[in-house]
Amino acid sequence: MLMAAIYDRFMEASERACLASWRAELLSSAAGEVLEIGAGTGANLPHYPAQLDRLVMAEPDRFMMRKLARRLALRERALRVEPVTASAESLPFADASFDVVVSTLVLCSVADLDRALVELRRVLRPGGRLLFLEHVAAGEDRPDRLTWQRRIEPVWRRVAGNCHLTRVTDRAIERAGFEIEELRRESVRKALPWVRPSIRGWAREG
Repeated sequence: MLMAAIYDRFMEASERACLASWRAELLSSAAGEVLEIGAGTGANLPHYPAQLDRLVMAEPDRFMMRKLARRLALRERALRVEPVTASAESLPFADASFDVVVSTLVLCSVADLDRALVELRRVLRPGGRLLFLEHVAAGEDRPDRLTWQRRIEPVWRRVAGNCHLTRVTDRAIERAGFEIEELRRESVRKALPWVRPSIRGWAREG
């Protein structure tokens, strides 16, 4: 409930500084039937191409889902969206249901990262793509920041919806059987120091 109430305001400065443009760039290539996991309050909605065949937005938190529903009701675009209450670790879809799966700032907080990624791969069609934008553990070039992430993480997880600061998400994506085709590392501007390291790009279902 707390995260749903404060999320948009908490992220506002970073959205203006970089995240909105990163979302737009990442999602411009989405096509066909698309599933977004951890859709939250719907920050990605303005950035999807209008010509998608299908857009399903899955969100497990009922408070986030309420905010998403309000945003869907107020939008003017014709793109039809199917909101679904579901977690990334247990998706209510048949194998090979989607051309694209989208994950933005959500894999940090899933209860079981490896299981979630196996599910994402399961619902993707052969050759389908995972589009991702995630904050991650600091790299080896910033050992001081990684140390602080490790110290802060136990408390941060409790106050920030199970958000992990030290996940090496790109390795987990590869471990699940995806082939990463594009990967960019950049600092999230205007964010708290311990959530600034980020990765974004896409991976192919192997």
